[in-house]
Amino acid sequence: MEPSNWRTYLVTQESLSSGRSTVEIVREAIDGGIDAVQLREKDTDTRWRYELGLELRELTAAAGVDLIVNDRVDVATAIDADGVHVGQSDLPVAVARDLLGPDAIVGCSTSTVEQAERAEADGADYLGVGTIYGTTSKDVAVEKDGVGPERVAEIADAVSIPIVGIGGVTADNAELVAEAGAAGVAVISEITTATDPSRATARLAAAVESAKSTESGEPTNE
Repeated sequence: MEPSNWRTYLVTQESLSSGRSTVEIVREAIDGGIDAVQLREKDTDTRWRYELGLELRELTAAAGVDLIVNDRVDVATAIDADGVHVGQSDLPVAVARDLLGPDAIVGCSTSTVEQAERAEADGADYLGVGTIYGTTSKDVAVEKDGVGPERVAEIADAVSIPIVGIGGVTADNAELVAEAGAAGVAVISEITTATDPSRATARLAAAVESAKSTESGEPTNE
């Protein structure tokens, strides 16, 4: 699937999954219609991530869902993931592209227009922009925390590649992020901590689709 068609993007973190395994969460998210899954799992060792990645690859491949690996090009290659997502302190986008080849999906975390333009120029396929509303799921510098949908709009005007908004996004505010120009939204807690991850995924997708339908003038099903 092209990143421009992603509406919902799950970033995995088993420590935030209310005692459930990441495999359980991903399976339910797939049932709810997730478009992309990013294997994150900070503070775990490489072997554990690799073995989890093999399980997730099997699930996502069967469902036609894109699997992206956070930071680690080696793990992405080892599990035959669809691509990798890098941050500002990780391998440069251009290096990740050289290592993975032209067919891989390469994403990059950005919080400013300058970073976004550089990532696009270096060959990124999509951008993770945030944090939109602030986050408690990971450590983020104060100046990058809570940049708002306004920053999504600024970056959307400056680049031609798809944007996924991340950071504090919920079904209640996802529509604003999509209206600002994001193709979709990426979440951790909204799905991983939900009592019903499948339903949480579906609600998130509906919110984004509502914004997209409004933009195109198409009627919604609501």
